[in-house]
Formats: sequence, structure tokens, C-alpha cells
Amino acid sequence: MPNTTSHLMQAYARQPVSFCRGSGARLWDTQGTEYLDAIAGVAVTSLGHAHPEITAAITEQAGLLLHTSNLFQIDWQERLGERLCGLSGMQRAFFCNSGAEANETALKLARLHGQRKQVVQPQVLVMDNSFHGRTIATLAATGNPAAHRGFEPLMPGFVRVPYNDIGAVRQAAAQVPGIVAVLVEPVQGEGGVRPASPEYLRALRALCDEQGWLLMVDEVQTGMGRTGTWFGYQHAGIAPDVITLAKALGNGFPIGACLARGQAAQLFSPGHHGCTFGGNPLACRIGCTVVDVMERDNIPERAAQLGHRLLAGLQHALRDHPRVVAIRGLGLMVGIELESDAKALLGRALAQQRLLITVTRDTTIRLLPPLICDGAQIDDIVARVARLLNAPTALPAHGEHARRGRITSPAT
Repeated sequence: MPNTTSHLMQAYARQPVSFCRGSGARLWDTQGTEYLDAIAGVAVTSLGHAHPEITAAITEQAGLLLHTSNLFQIDWQERLGERLCGLSGMQRAFFCNSGAEANETALKLARLHGQRKQVVQPQVLVMDNSFHGRTIATLAATGNPAAHRGFEPLMPGFVRVPYNDIGAVRQAAAQVPGIVAVLVEPVQGEGGVRPASPEYLRALRALCDEQGWLLMVDEVQTGMGRTGTWFGYQHAGIAPDVITLAKALGNGFPIGACLARGQAAQLFSPGHHGCTFGGNPLACRIGCTVVDVMERDNIPERAAQLGHRLLAGLQHALRDHPRVVAIRGLGLMVGIELESDAKALLGRALAQQRLLITVTRDTTIRLLPPLICDGAQIDDIVARVARLLNAPTALPAHGEHARRGRITSPAT
């Protein structure tokens, strides 16, 4: 039931629990009850809650300087841009506050790219089942009709095709005039944890080169080690023209980034784009600290190893479950697709298993544990999920024509 006494807009279906303290992969609510966090603030707190080095960076920088605006040079912004470009192979960075803003930046680069090519009505090719944000432009780029409802007419300038289908992209290239860029997620997170095949991403890169399109990769959820490499596209061995980042870059502090190389890195000039709070000293110092810790502790490699452990554990524990359709993922980004609506499991996971999970596309349990989990915590997540799904009241009655469990391995 919604809280009718709250002064907050009812934009979220909140669970009836409030957390007041965290440490690593654990959280405590206001009653002192301990929980295991298997979503990391939706792929945000990858280094866990209350990481001491991040806390120290926040504390020191807050006592020095928070904001001067982008009218002046910002040393920490320069440092973070250099670090991220070095890790990604990009050349220039623009900093903002969120993933949606980073994707808006990428879409503006696509428009400028089209203008340079003298395309009157530039189109960006996007994918079914995608998610890129909730601003007017990123909502139009998003491939979820439920998210569109109530906000039509959508902003024009997007061509939508099936995900992981290079034939559909080639058909669009032949039939739709004015395409100037492709925007794609290496793994569709909100779309049910669906990894793109390396062959698909390589074919997209080749087609973009052939057509003169920008290849823009949305790494908001997959970036910063989540999939077992620094960036999800690296599994395919390609180099995009534009990358968008946010979420784990600040480990809970708001920051987003759009990185670009080649011609795309040269498109902006003063007046084309801006962000009041973007790239402030505090946000960028936190981002640098996140990179420091991830490099020193080999966090992407750790995510790859723990991801294999999580998938193997789930595959074993749920191998005979009649209502599990598929288990898929990459690194510590895992989805368990069920044959029926799974939204009721959110509250049951909290109340019965003291476990934080999310559900996407109604039927897929999404697991995004902190990348600093130890092996015992990964095994504990598997055990709690298995108990949740094996409870007699966990799911609706098994239908006569329901599919038997089909377990899939991670994309490689």
C-alpha cells in the first residue's frame, strides 16, 4: 500500500524497510536486522557499503573544495578523465551526474555527427528490450513500451530493431535513410540480463565502419568491472566510438561520464553542452579512488571468478526447478528467468531470506552483488535464492503447459 502521509511523489514501489548502516555486502535496517545485499544499489556500490578508502576521500575533499563550476579547470576532473581514457582506449571525457545524462550526451554527439555528414533528419539505431534512461530523449531510445506509457508522443529520431540480430541491423541500414549511430548495451540489464554475443558486437563494429556510423556503447550498468572486464564491450575485443558510464563509477556518489575517441571526441565545442554539477572535485576524486581500488585489488578479474561461481552454484541448485526457464549472465550480472510473475518474490526475499534482489521484466530475478563479495557470501546468495524459490508459496501453481527448467551458461 502506498504511504498516503508521505510528502514524496509516488514514483517508486518501495519495499517497507529502511536501511541505516552498511558494511561491504551487508546492510542493517532501522530495527537492527542484518541483510545480504545481492543488488549493490542496482550495480552501484560495487566496492561495497562504507568502503574505508572512499569514506576517507569524501571526508578529506569535503573539507577542501566541493564545487567551482566548469568555468574553471578542475584538477580531479582532468585526472579522472585521463584514468578512464587509459582504461578504455578513449581519448576525451565529459562528466555529468547520472547514466541518463551520459546517454543524453552520447545522443547529442550522434546529432552533431549527423550534422557534419549533412544528414537532415539523423536517426539513431536502438534495440528492442533496451534501457537507456528516463529523460525524454533516453526514454525514446529505450525499448520498453511499459516505460513509454503516458509520455507519448516520443521524441523522434530512433529506429528500433531486435537485439543480438545483426541481420535486422543490416536490413535497417539498407532500408532506413539517415542512420548516423548505433546505441547498444553489452548486456541488457533492465531487459532481463541478456548478454550480446561477441560476434554480434564485432559485426556491429564492422557495419558502423562500413556505414560511417558511430558505435555508442551504454556501459552504465555493465561498466567498471561488473561483467568481469573493465567494460562489457571488451569481451568482444572491439573499440567503440562512444562509451557511457555512471553507477559504479562513484560507488554511490552521483557521477556519470561520456567517453569518446576519434572524430566523436572532437565534436563538442564551447556552448554545445554543459552540466552545472558535472565533474565537480568531490565526484571526480571519488571516481579516482574507485579506479585506484579496482586496479590495486584486480576487481574486474575478481568479478569474473565470482561470477562463474555464482552461475555454477545457481545452475546446480536450480537444475531441476520446474519453473526456472533460464539462468544467464556475465560476470557478477546474473538473471534467473522464471515462467511466471516474480515481483512478489521481492518482499519475500527481504522478509524470509534477508536478501536484497531485484526483478526485471516481471519474470527475471536479477542479481548484482558487490564485486568485493567473498566466496562464502556468493555461496550464501545461492543458498538463499534456492530457499526462496523452493518455498511452497514462492511461485504460482505450475501450469499444465509450463516449460521445464532450461539452464544456460554465461556468454563468452
